[in-house]
Amino acid sequence: MEGEPTLRLRIFNLNCWAIRYLSKRRQQRVRLIGDTLHQEGFDLVLLQEVWSEQDYSELKVKLAGCYPFSHYFRSGVIGSGLCIFSRFPILDTLLYQYSLNGYPYMLQHGDWFCGKEPGSRAGVRASLLSLSPQLHAEYCRDKDAYLPHRLVQAWELAQFIRHTSKAADVVLLGGDLNMHPEDVGIRLLRGWTGLQDAFAEAMHFEGCKNGCTLVPDNCFTDKSELLPFPLGIRIDYILYKAISSFTVKCEELKTTTGRAPGMDIPFSDHEAVMATLHIQRQGQPAGATLGTADPALADVVTEARTEVGAGLRAARQQRYSSGRMAVLALLLLLLQAAAALATLAGLGAEQPFPKLSFCLLAFLALGVLVLATGLHLFHTMEVKMLHGTEDQMWMVLRALQERP
Repeated sequence: MEGEPTLRLRIFNLNCWAIRYLSKRRQQRVRLIGDTLHQEGFDLVLLQEVWSEQDYSELKVKLAGCYPFSHYFRSGVIGSGLCIFSRFPILDTLLYQYSLNGYPYMLQHGDWFCGKEPGSRAGVRASLLSLSPQLHAEYCRDKDAYLPHRLVQAWELAQFIRHTSKAADVVLLGGDLNMHPEDVGIRLLRGWTGLQDAFAEAMHFEGCKNGCTLVPDNCFTDKSELLPFPLGIRIDYILYKAISSFTVKCEELKTTTGRAPGMDIPFSDHEAVMATLHIQRQGQPAGATLGTADPALADVVTEARTEVGAGLRAARQQRYSSGRMAVLALLLLLLQAAAALATLAGLGAEQPFPKLSFCLLAFLALGVLVLATGLHLFHTMEVKMLHGTEDQMWMVLRALQERP
């Protein structure tokens, strides 16, 4: 009802960089994160890259008094690394895995081995759809081989929000999106869903310049990645949107600035993002829907579709190359089988049969066949997913162009 007191919602979002055996001072930092969350008493905590369930369990025990509701999203080979802590009841959870998430043979990156993109709905007077996604990392901005995959993920995340927010009053998204604010993926996500950027809308901001969340002052940050960006980059976001008869305003946004308060180390190689939102019910439903037409939305969809199309052509070429390799390996095995049969039949018996060399070559050909077949199947699925997303974008683009 109109005049109902404003709900003040404090949110904490952080990519924890808690990789067992690899992340520096992981256990100390996880304890520090838990101590800080216990002291600050946020309403909603969204964490990414908590790769160890043991770390999550320790946080859950430590925070049980102030955050009685929590959930860890289990998926993929090594897990999603995503978890949520809340003062308010979590009514339901849903884990949606992206159809594309990198390449299984890029072991040094590892994105393929984890499943990502959870959504949960928490009851906080208003029905709140909260999400804590993490999109595929960029790794190299100049030669970004994962851009088509990240665009597919941004598109699927936008579609996920559109289809799951109908029963919600407020949508809240906080996470490491691995995209700069001006990148086509973030513009596509915001344009297609109508989500607002807390940094751009905040009435008061305190923290790193331009809201950057990867900064040179952080001792854990890879400085070589920030050479083109002396002030740092902003890839961690808190986005929000009022759906029905509610309004949402961002009163304050803060980021950490390298070291955690009163400590000699940061929470993570990313800076934490903290927002204070005011949620208030209005007298009449706003009647707004996600995906309101934007004058520049058609251009954004066109740009995204172009990049996805380029990725589709590259995937088709990789599929062709792996298929050709598989055929050549199969032919080599057939030739070896014919040579073995000829030897058994007594042909060419005047020379000794090189069994060791023959076996080694056969195992090599078999290994190449298995590997090439696996790659061919993977790239075939990649082609289908990219093609499907391109078709969806084309239908949306056509609808936008036909809209008066």
